[in-house]
Amino acid sequence: MSYNHGINIQENATSIIPPIQSDAGVQVIVGTAPVNLTENPSAAVNKPVIIYNWKEAVEKMGYDDDWEKFTLCQSMDASFRVFNIAPIILINVLDPSRHFTEVPDASVSIVNSEALIKEKGILLKTITVKSASEDLVFGSDYLTGFDRDGYVAITMLRENLSTGSITVSYKKIDSSMVTENDIIGGYDISSGTYEGLEVINQVYPMLNIVPGLILAPGWSHKPVIGAVIDAKTRSINSSFNAHNVLDIDSSEVKSYQDAPSWKSENSYTSKDSTVCFPKAKIGDKTYWLSALTAALMAFTDAQNDDVPFVSPSNKRLPITGTVLADGTSLYLDQPQGNFLNGSGIVTAININGWRLWGNNTAAYPSTSDVKDRFIPIRRMFNWWGNTFIQTYFNKVDDPTNFRLIESIVDSENIRANGFKARGQIAGAVIEFRQEDNPVTDLLNGRIQFIQKVAFFTPAEYIVNVLEFDPTILTNALFGGE
Repeated sequence: MSYNHGINIQENATSIIPPIQSDAGVQVIVGTAPVNLTENPSAAVNKPVIIYNWKEAVEKMGYDDDWEKFTLCQSMDASFRVFNIAPIILINVLDPSRHFTEVPDASVSIVNSEALIKEKGILLKTITVKSASEDLVFGSDYLTGFDRDGYVAITMLRENLSTGSITVSYKKIDSSMVTENDIIGGYDISSGTYEGLEVINQVYPMLNIVPGLILAPGWSHKPVIGAVIDAKTRSINSSFNAHNVLDIDSSEVKSYQDAPSWKSENSYTSKDSTVCFPKAKIGDKTYWLSALTAALMAFTDAQNDDVPFVSPSNKRLPITGTVLADGTSLYLDQPQGNFLNGSGIVTAININGWRLWGNNTAAYPSTSDVKDRFIPIRRMFNWWGNTFIQTYFNKVDDPTNFRLIESIVDSENIRANGFKARGQIAGAVIEFRQEDNPVTDLLNGRIQFIQKVAFFTPAEYIVNVLEFDPTILTNALFGGE
């Protein structure tokens, strides 16, 4: 052993742990996409696919303006074309190996060495081509590719096939075969694969991203699917919580006055849900309002340091009108919008431009608890908890000593003070109390903190009391002081 004489320095690891952001507004969207337009259609089936821009969306999922058939496309449009917000995570359930129809023989004319099959959804690799006298070979006799409309163009490579006609057979994807069960999905024990909404459990393990918003425009107006979406929102991977955005079926609800009863009868009453009515238009495109609302939520978060403390209500919604499912225009004024808001329904109104209107989750008016009633506060609770889990997960299994407890308490209180200083929260404080941690729990490796938080409620109702003051009038007329 060396003999110590003098002074020395040692260093300990920093006790304050920097927080990990949870990307509060990342949309996880379940539906159908024209994957036949992609290079490898099977690669985008029942897998969480992260998308950062429009080009990626088209390459990885395909795109078609027929949003009734391909429901994911409207969220692609809303996120990248309307709000320009990223990333989004798409889960396509349309499986080319199951959801397809066969076209055995179809005659196609050749014009200037090109034959155009005017059918959408064709799977390129299933096409076979015959001339009147022989089977043609891909690569030497012809080439195939999609044109800008999604039709298949067959380019003939032989001079004797520059005119005339050919016979083609092929398979094409059929979105009408996708059912509610495909969207709901499940887990196959034998193959170890996830399908439909169950794929949400694969988002964090595969992408290391916590789902922020879960939606399925074009499907979430079906009560059985709405219920499953809401269930999948909570305790994701047994740890995280998200928020979901649902629609009311405007093919059944023709009047805004009937929307609250439909919502109640179909149990769209969760604190974790934002429920939307009716649909919306931009030009000749009709969107489920959930697609635009979720994109607006994500956009609003991005404008506020990725902290979901600001309500999406009264934020600009770049639409040209609101409609029912049959295309009938529905113009709601503020009192009518307020009527829906009072039943926990978010809508859109036109006051100096279109804007989203409504702060309440679907739990209102059944609950008046502030943490479950207001959309931004409910989302803040989810985000705060998710961030805590991510930040301190590496502390799990560390020795239960004072250093561990002190590092968490100090880090959280400093983090909270930062958010408070920026005006993003009213305040938060965390404590480790002896009464919450009996010896039996400590011996079993369990410790508990209590954290009290306060988030700002939206200024939903502003009142200015006007009063006529005769003194001001006389001063103005007679020069009084």
